[in-house]
Amino acid sequence: MTSNHKIIEKAIAHALSGEGAHVAAQNVFAGLDWKLAGTRPEGAPHTVFQLLGHITYWQDWVVRWLDGEDPPIPKHASGGWPGSPAPASAKEWQRAVRDFRSGLGKLQLQSRGPDLLTKRGKHTRLGMLHAIASHNSYHLGQVVVLRQILGAWPPPSGGVTW
Repeated sequence: MTSNHKIIEKAIAHALSGEGAHVAAQNVFAGLDWKLAGTRPEGAPHTVFQLLGHITYWQDWVVRWLDGEDPPIPKHASGGWPGSPAPASAKEWQRAVRDFRSGLGKLQLQSRGPDLLTKRGKHTRLGMLHAIASHNSYHLGQVVVLRQILGAWPPPSGGVTW
């Protein structure tokens, strides 16, 4: 494995985890009460729970693509926003957070290996990993803002402050 390849792997791993840019992605949902996760502040287009479902939907889609599947793309944007605005219980919330973290772990595993520049159709594995890392970062930032508005920030691990 070349040093350039290791640099690329490290960059993608950092992009997926948020390392060096913002609070660790796996910690953004930590410590949030399940009822608050389903609360939509006035003027906000989504709840934290909806954002979590959206992020997880596309993470899982990319994992399937990276595994060689050809997952269908929703016909409308609403297809990538599954579920209800609020979890029905603490258990549903915890399961959703676990699913997000699991998908993030699968993406991290997929970011290692010699075939990152292998092309499938119009996209390389690296390009797809970059796209989902950017997608996650964008929506995780929205989660942070919602948590701030709801008075539920930072998570127990702390927030990024200067």
